[in-house]
Amino acid sequence: MARLRGPEGCPWDREQTFDSIKPYTLEETYEVLEAIDNRDWEELKGELGDLLLQVLFYAEMAQEEKHFTIDDVLDRLSEKLIARHPHVFGDAVANTSADVLRNWQALKAAEKQQRAGKEADKKESVLAGVSSKIPALLEAYKLSSRAAHVGFEWPEFSGLVEKLEEEVEELQEQVARYPAPGPRAPNRGVAGAAVAAVPQELRDRLEDEVGDLLFTAVNIARYLQLDPESALRKTNRKFKRRFQHVEAALEARGQAFEQVSLEELEALWQESKQRDAPR
Repeated sequence: MARLRGPEGCPWDREQTFDSIKPYTLEETYEVLEAIDNRDWEELKGELGDLLLQVLFYAEMAQEEKHFTIDDVLDRLSEKLIARHPHVFGDAVANTSADVLRNWQALKAAEKQQRAGKEADKKESVLAGVSSKIPALLEAYKLSSRAAHVGFEWPEFSGLVEKLEEEVEELQEQVARYPAPGPRAPNRGVAGAAVAAVPQELRDRLEDEVGDLLFTAVNIARYLQLDPESALRKTNRKFKRRFQHVEAALEARGQAFEQVSLEELEALWQESKQRDAPR
């Protein structure tokens, strides 16, 4: 990497900055996740290398600007792993994963407080440190997890189901205020038909209610110890697979989507679901 960034290195690599590399870091991260989901070990080997390249790139640029080196990065990681696992490297006791997570959160909070030089009686928010730059589903998962660790949690799963039903009802209340003739699928309307103008205040309320519904869904996933990002990715792939079956069936008939009814499309969709059913 030092050679690539050097005077006789690669023009593209020399031009890169911390900001220009960020999109590639996200892209490589998602490609790692896809390889894991596909259990493609050969692909994962390459994708992990690509992700490691991002770390090396940032560290090399930091060294050029005399901020830190890759050795400093690895030293910090080693120190953190030891400090946050006192039940392994020290005398602390943690018999369950829940104990480990509680200790981890407490240690992280203490580290942040120490770095910030805050007074002992000034506590940092439990939610501090959850980045607003990460995907919204992941942010929701982290926020609700942090809150749950201090007891802000539904005692029973049934409470979450009731909350989901409540959010659906609140969304329906706002949808009832939609201008006539009400919400319509944007791509199935009659050509030239007027589109109802929706007041901004109502749009804001609808957005709030949809957001509340999604946040509750993330909480349900967390409560069931499921990763909402992974769950949604699987559903996305399932939708893609089934939709492509519908496309192939229509192509075999020599038909386009515009030439068939919704009932026929639904029948093809059900057919694709049957193909997915466990044998």
